Amino acid sequence: MGRLFGTDGARGVANSELTAELAMNIGRAAAMVLISDEVEHPTILIGRDTRLSGDMLEGALIAGLCSVGANVELLGVVPTPAVAYLVKKYNADAGIMISASHNPFEFNGIKIFSSEGCKLPDDLENRIEEIVLDHIVPYSLASDKNLGKVTRMDSACDDYINYIVECINCDLEGMEIAIDCSNGSSSRTAEKLFTKLGAKVHMLYDKPDGININKDCGSTHIGKLQSYVRDNKLCCGLAFDGDADRCLAVDENGNLVDGDYLIAICAKDMKDRGVLKKNAVVGTIMTNMGFNKFCEENGMKFVSTKVGDRYVLEAMLQDGYNIGGEQSGHIILLDYETTGDGQLSGATVLSIMKRTGDKLSSLAKVMERMPQVLINVKVSAEGKLAFYNDKEIKSEIKRVTDILGDRGRILVRVSGTEPLVRVMLEGENLEEIQSLAEEAAQVVRERLA
Repeated sequence: MGRLFGTDGARGVANSELTAELAMNIGRAAAMVLISDEVEHPTILIGRDTRLSGDMLEGALIAGLCSVGANVELLGVVPTPAVAYLVKKYNADAGIMISASHNPFEFNGIKIFSSEGCKLPDDLENRIEEIVLDHIVPYSLASDKNLGKVTRMDSACDDYINYIVECINCDLEGMEIAIDCSNGSSSRTAEKLFTKLGAKVHMLYDKPDGININKDCGSTHIGKLQSYVRDNKLCCGLAFDGDADRCLAVDENGNLVDGDYLIAICAKDMKDRGVLKKNAVVGTIMTNMGFNKFCEENGMKFVSTKVGDRYVLEAMLQDGYNIGGEQSGHIILLDYETTGDGQLSGATVLSIMKRTGDKLSSLAKVMERMPQVLINVKVSAEGKLAFYNDKEIKSEIKRVTDILGDRGRILVRVSGTEPLVRVMLEGENLEEIQSLAEEAAQVVRERLA
């Protein structure tokens, strides 16, 4: 991780850590790094989620981009994957999404996409950081007649919705579902999209007010969706995060179907239809060990990367794979998009249910999850840095590893998007790994909080 950018863009508390001045300078530096000298007035798209601070940061980015001669096209409130898709559709030079994804409303973030609709690799983010933080070169401010202009793209949501409908190419008539929009970006798209696909939808948490995004709802707080699906006898439910690049599902019995299960369902369907490239699926070090067994049983290769859908995408592009993702619900279907898309993923699973006639609970039996415990330990900013050299934490990790042997594993990592250290254990015995996880988490808490 860099000094500005984590695993999913620059992120922090708005107007405190992520200030308007910082956003303006990130915009300036991004334009300088991404745009060649051959383009006199490059075009940058800006989308945002529903956070109160979105207007402020949008204005700051506009100022920064226009000050170096870039033209700006405002997409308004859209899902993150819409920015990635529309960059290519509108032939823009880059795209920016203002969002802190699944974080509480007081946080915000800046995600930058290349002209190909991909999140920036580490080296480009490092160059932006060097301009903003180290001032290695002065900002290339435009002369008065070469300042950038601003336009609004009122068709952004409709263009995105129409594209997803084309990708799915399946009538979902007869399916009655619940959709939890997390009071975020999908509030602008989900009802129209899934209704257009033919489903009858029950909308939950689709009335954003600027401060209720992700508040006790969405893919990180799925309990209410589980109860709603079960109580109303629906065929399933879908939950998105604040910027709708994640999707988790709930089956007809109210049971959670997480990203690992959804990827397994999609990969198995792709293999059955002969479209799974190289018989391979990309996941991360956080992918449940049960997924490895699923791949072995179905003649697939499992490729593991660092945590972050950007790293999943890099592996997919490098080696020619077409499905990958994370347990958290980032799922990349590379035949259609270059980033995780919650609504595309959810609609794809619904189309599999419709084509096969199987309930989601039946489809999810394709994989058996190994017991897993995840404890998030809140730590200080200094603690996040100290983690990498803390000998007592390393000793604790070795102790737990020795206890588990080949019966499980421990993974302790710094979050790339939040002030947390994540302690994850998997093993055959849930009671054992729960106890060991709590012990390890307490060591982290004592050392880094």
